[in-house]
Amino acid sequence: MRVALGQISSTADPGANLLLVEQEVARAAAARAMLLVLPEATMCRFGVPLRAVAEPLDGPWATRVRELAAAAGLTVVAGMFTPAADGRVHNTVIVAGPGGLLGRYDKIHLYDAFGHRESDTVAPGTEPLTVDVGGVRIGVATCYDIRFPGLFTELATRGALVTVVPASWGAGPGKLDQWTLLARARALDSTSFVVACGQADPGGTDGVGAASGAAPTGVGGSLVVSPLGEVRATLGPAADFTSVDLDLREVSRARETVPVLVD
Repeated sequence: MRVALGQISSTADPGANLLLVEQEVARAAAARAMLLVLPEATMCRFGVPLRAVAEPLDGPWATRVRELAAAAGLTVVAGMFTPAADGRVHNTVIVAGPGGLLGRYDKIHLYDAFGHRESDTVAPGTEPLTVDVGGVRIGVATCYDIRFPGLFTELATRGALVTVVPASWGAGPGKLDQWTLLARARALDSTSFVVACGQADPGGTDGVGAASGAAPTGVGGSLVVSPLGEVRATLGPAADFTSVDLDLREVSRARETVPVLVD
């Protein structure tokens, strides 16, 4: 399975961000990828009022993502915001394939950490999500979810061979190292591939000087990790793109060698 990562830096304009999605879809199609993973908050960056930009799944933003996926003949994973019943929004990841919308995932674990309170404006989801892409079961998680091993093992027990993690990782001392470590740990916990795509650092640096509590606008460092924790691809801080071939037989071999899901 060839997967692509489009490490972009979203703006506050959902329309402009659709142009970024179009660009990354074209790159993924040219690379003959089956799956393109874009970051959390692809629709609109954090740090602005989210209720004003939130749309339902049949709204123009998600509709355009579905159209791009269908036209390119690949599956696109992208983060957006949808209205919640209590006046907040859901931090939603959509999975759009050539045949339409495959699923939505509303972020379960909200980023109330490092001085930031995502739950003030975002309502939590409750249900994990797996979808089938070309006959391969894919699990979906978002950003802060990566700190919670139980979600990843649950996705694996539901049949996921690959878990995608769109993110907009908060900057700060040690944060990029934590992101990399957590992606590798979750791959080991679930003996699955982890494809973690974050927002690029809008300043093009590692963002280590960012203030605690600042909006998590990204540090880059997107990576692909094998079921045994090996880093197979990584990106720097700036906007970038890569594609990687996953040998899914590695998952069954890893699970036979280290049967943590059974044990």
